[in-house]
Amino acid sequence: MYRLKSRIDLISARRAYSAAFSSQSLKILVCAGTGCVAGGSLDIYARLKELIDEKGLYCQVELDHEHHSHSHDGCDSSNAKTVGLKKSGCHGFCEMGPLVRIEPYGYLYTKVKLEDCEEIVEKTVMNGEIVERLSSYHKDGVSYPRQEDIPFYKKQTRLVLEHCGHIDATSLPEYLAIGGYSAFEKVLFDMTPDSVIKLMEDSGLRGRGGGGYPTGKKWAQVARQKAEQKYIVCNGDEGDPGAFMDRSVMEGDPHRMIEGMMIAGIACGATEGYIYVRAEYPLAVERLKMAIEQDTSAGLLGDNILGSGKRFHLHINRGAGAFVCGEGSALTASIEGKRGMPRVKPPRTVEHGLFDCPTVLNNVETFANVAPIINNGIEWFRSFGTPTSPGTKAFALTGNISNTGLIEVPMGTTLREVIFDIGGGMRGGAKFKAVQIGGPSGGCLTFAEDHLDMPLDFDSLKKAGAMIGSGGLVVMDDSTCMVEVARFFMHFTQNESCGKCVPCREGTRRMLEILERIVAGNGREEDIDLLLELADTISSTALCGLGKTAGNPVVSTIRNFREEYLAHVRDKYCPTHNCSKLRRIYIDPEVCKGCSKCARSCPVNAISGVIRQPFTIDAAKCVKCGACIENCSFGAVKEA
Repeated sequence: MYRLKSRIDLISARRAYSAAFSSQSLKILVCAGTGCVAGGSLDIYARLKELIDEKGLYCQVELDHEHHSHSHDGCDSSNAKTVGLKKSGCHGFCEMGPLVRIEPYGYLYTKVKLEDCEEIVEKTVMNGEIVERLSSYHKDGVSYPRQEDIPFYKKQTRLVLEHCGHIDATSLPEYLAIGGYSAFEKVLFDMTPDSVIKLMEDSGLRGRGGGGYPTGKKWAQVARQKAEQKYIVCNGDEGDPGAFMDRSVMEGDPHRMIEGMMIAGIACGATEGYIYVRAEYPLAVERLKMAIEQDTSAGLLGDNILGSGKRFHLHINRGAGAFVCGEGSALTASIEGKRGMPRVKPPRTVEHGLFDCPTVLNNVETFANVAPIINNGIEWFRSFGTPTSPGTKAFALTGNISNTGLIEVPMGTTLREVIFDIGGGMRGGAKFKAVQIGGPSGGCLTFAEDHLDMPLDFDSLKKAGAMIGSGGLVVMDDSTCMVEVARFFMHFTQNESCGKCVPCREGTRRMLEILERIVAGNGREEDIDLLLELADTISSTALCGLGKTAGNPVVSTIRNFREEYLAHVRDKYCPTHNCSKLRRIYIDPEVCKGCSKCARSCPVNAISGVIRQPFTIDAAKCVKCGACIENCSFGAVKEA
């Protein structure tokens, strides 16, 4: 990539790379997101490159700005097929990986193995034929060979994720080829900072980190500050269990997010930016470093950008994985090299943020929305979503559901559409029970409360006692114990508490102790009301958002599944049989053959009896491990 010294250079480069991109008659996109990489996708990429070279085809792995005839193996390939082989970002359909997409056919090959590469090259690359067994996604007896036709994708609206899985995630030239940095160019040369901020305000874009604060309003507050130094900070920490939306954007389309940060810098008068990303995302860190180096070498980052006199420098700060560092003041403290702990507000981050300077703090998805809004306008953005929550939202769909993965839908889409249309319904035909939205700070939504038909937007979820959060959706079926779910999230929250304020440090500890007592069979009926009281106290007095929302999973599960709590504390019984201490294991004397196999498998000698006579279990000795159930050949050992 050569250095761009002016606007004309940028436009010329974009045209040259676009021509090179269009010249690729065939594009092979191997998913290089974290999940597929773990499944061996990079080996698949290398093998495809080797096979394509063996066939004598011109394999283009990097776009060449000088679009001309190429030579391959000493032969003129001007009339030969040009195959673009790319390491793409996450395609979203994670459970079906490793994934390989073939364009222009739109084929999506799923669960690809190394030994499949020869057939892909022979049939699809050479002859344009589909490999049926690799495109065999079926639903209700229907086969879907093209990615766009698969219900998982067809029901989505991908704006933030539109390039993930469709371009080389490691290539600045490829981002330029599809119009990259055109929004930044427009802001740099054709717009004033005030007009940019006004556009963001009128678009209605709200922060996608969970709070839903208006982005344009935040930028305006920073722009008004009279300070020599201001900062743009991107929160890529993403600490919610099961959430990976921001990671996928950082891995699959890093330049899109960086462009949004650069635009924010010009609009707010900031010259320095930081990306705070957790160290547990090594691939995201690698891709971001590569993108920043590419932009700096090309003259898009640094001093005197494109000869405009403007400057913007970008840095990466790796966090240690503390959930509390998702909070603004804790995050900025961590970047400064201090312990990541929230502080009392005011002053707010927009006034005194990073290094005590005015700071714009948005998350990855928020910044990724900026460039499309600049390029396409307010009306286009507001055509998606609801009047109060315009645009789309990315969610990580996980749990007991048929189709897990990364999705993006317009704000206002119902849970029913997400779970049953995109997600394909419950796995194994199980019955839907609840969905946890917003991670440890969110709440459980249920079928009984008509939550399935409630629109997914900031305001509706808040009324239901939940929140979007970063976008984690954990779907649960009727085999899930909701008391254990509450205990799991409280354990996470208590473990992640920074310990600075007493309500959060001690309050969450007490709540966890009560929940552990309940699932162990030692709970009391008054514990339920005590949990609610503690949750209210912590929410009212905690210092930061972590503590204020810590009780949400407990409160929502009690509100929607109180009878399940009562079964645990009153009847000493877990209706879903998940709480091992509350299991009731017995031997049915009518079925027992007296073979003694159960007694021989018991690790604590709790089972006794006479051969050919029904055996019995000593409840006082039984540790409820379930070994007797697994080893009984007649189904005589049962669980109540």
